[in-house]
Amino acid sequence: MTYQTLIFEIRDGVAFVTVNRPDKLNALNDQVMLELADAAERIATETEIKGAILTGAGPKSFVAGADIGDLSRQGPFDGKARAQRGQGVLRRLETCGKPVIAAINGFALGGGCELAMACHIRIASENAKFGQPEVKLGIAPGYGGTQRLPRLVGKGVAMQLILTGETIDAPEAYRIGLVNKVVPAADLLAESEKMMRGILAMGPLAVRLAMEAVDQGLEMSLDEGLLLEANHFGLLAATQDMKEGTTAFLEKRSAKFLGR
Repeated sequence: MTYQTLIFEIRDGVAFVTVNRPDKLNALNDQVMLELADAAERIATETEIKGAILTGAGPKSFVAGADIGDLSRQGPFDGKARAQRGQGVLRRLETCGKPVIAAINGFALGGGCELAMACHIRIASENAKFGQPEVKLGIAPGYGGTQRLPRLVGKGVAMQLILTGETIDAPEAYRIGLVNKVVPAADLLAESEKMMRGILAMGPLAVRLAMEAVDQGLEMSLDEGLLLEANHFGLLAATQDMKEGTTAFLEKRSAKFLGR
């Protein structure tokens, strides 16, 4: 696919994906979602890609939300279909099996906040803003906001943010656990890449199964989640990476993981 609204670059195993509609504050119209679906599939399936960093073009916005023009024309059936398409795109990104970091450079509102929450780690610039303001338009979050936000920050805080539509700044987002780290705007991409490179230095099979255990375990009872964790632990014990990692530790050298 030739992208019209995304910039997609691969550098040393990392896909850098930039939503590129700065004149529209990188709003998620149907074309952006179509291209994000393709990008998510590439991240999941291309062996050259080991992880991804997602950001927005320009100094003002990560993704300011859905395109209101698209939303204003929808009826109940196409509205539901649009929500399910968007949910599918974000879920594919979330379950791609590779680490995805959101580098949040500005407004992350509505669908933009939902997109950031579908990433595994969120790093925000000090001028980033977050919110789920859909109720101000007479609608509710449709791309997973009602589900991921309470999982990240707790039911009470999520209810407050969703029902009031208020916008919060980066320090507050960090305080409530919505983002993992806040950094100066000039350092955002460098800090995001630094974290990603650190993750990619770990055992890739271990990283993949750890993400899977967290994601699936949240939907299980504690006993079921513990069994899933034990099964993954056992699977990893059969890998060459486990043997290399433990041997390297005992020999006091850096491990050389092969993903096997």
